[in-house]
Amino acid sequence: MKKIAYLLCTIAFCFVLTGCGEKNIEGSLTDIMDKLYEGISEDEKPMMLENIPLDSENFAFYAFINTNYKEAIASESMTGSTPHSVVLIRLENASDSEQVVNDIKEKANPRKWICVEAENTYVLSKGDLVVLIMSNDLAPKIKENFEKLS
Repeated sequence: MKKIAYLLCTIAFCFVLTGCGEKNIEGSLTDIMDKLYEGISEDEKPMMLENIPLDSENFAFYAFINTNYKEAIASESMTGSTPHSVVLIRLENASDSEQVVNDIKEKANPRKWICVEAENTYVLSKGDLVVLIMSNDLAPKIKENFEKLS
């Protein structure tokens, strides 16, 4: 009887441990990016906002680092005088997210637009996603929307 009780406790403990891990966010990066802008009116968004697919040639310009990733996009204003950038990165391995967040925090430059500077910079992760948010008034709302993703 004790063996069965120990076995059931062990199985229950395994379920508890696996339930505590952070799950990956499903959906395309474009769909996730749309969720990050939810609740922000078109008038509040920067002019000429566009999603830019990232590849090996432009990744480091937007993310400020080089790392292994599955896919990535950046959402930026096409006017150079607007300090706004949201970079979404889906990593190959979610276990790399803490290191990638730290690397980006260390190297991100909120003055990359030269004549303007983003007032707020956030680097966060959730599962296999990492987001870099550099913007002014929109940054806290985008950060909040990222934290709500499930």
